[in-house]
Amino acid sequence: MPRSPLGDTQAHDEPLLVERRHDRVVATLNRPHKRNAIDQATIDALHALCTELETVPLPLILTGAGGVFAAGADIAELRERRAADALRGINAHAFVRLAELPMPVIAAIDGYALGGGAELAYAADIRIGTPTLAIGNPETGLGILAAAGASWRLKEIVGDARAIELLLTGRTVKAEEALRIGLVSAIHETTDLLPTAHALVDRIARNDPAATIATKRVFRAPRDHHPAADLEAQAELFESPEKFRRMTDFLERRDR
Repeated sequence: MPRSPLGDTQAHDEPLLVERRHDRVVATLNRPHKRNAIDQATIDALHALCTELETVPLPLILTGAGGVFAAGADIAELRERRAADALRGINAHAFVRLAELPMPVIAAIDGYALGGGAELAYAADIRIGTPTLAIGNPETGLGILAAAGASWRLKEIVGDARAIELLLTGRTVKAEEALRIGLVSAIHETTDLLPTAHALVDRIARNDPAATIATKRVFRAPRDHHPAADLEAQAELFESPEKFRRMTDFLERRDR
């Protein structure tokens, strides 16, 4: 397995700490003094991580340091940005790239995930949280809109009616409601959050990586690409040696 160009773990003063294992990567947003507010350095680090995981596909666990996922974009930087910066889609393009990684992304969310932090979480395939979870998009209160994915990802997660209510009011959703409306799939105590995320990766890692990659790709394909996208991906998998090996093993176990 090729080594990560980022190494096993980055220096502790980096905005994103990256731990690479043989079958997964754990990335921790690491600006606790700013409640992990997402600044340009964080975005640059996310791009570097995406470059690695596009080359060597592995599941990614994304979490935050200091009992916070990410309390938003860095307002000091955001205040100085102008129209040209908005059109560059600084956060939006990084989050799209993260969402399009070949293998699953799991967001393990403790505490605040607001504004850009919420949009980063929405880009994950699976979201789990803790009882202290507080997630939402207060952008309109700051004179801007949620332009890094919430305006279209959120309705895919919770439906149009709920999404527009949340975006227009800018209210924060707490853990119980987030679970009820499907913003997260489970709530765990803080001490259990990362172990649960790793257990999810363990379960995913037992499956065929090619089938996992195909499932994520087909799931995210536009509606009008179905069923062609499903059938084309299935055709490739039907010819794979791993399919024959796994099905043979299954049949031999069944017949014992």
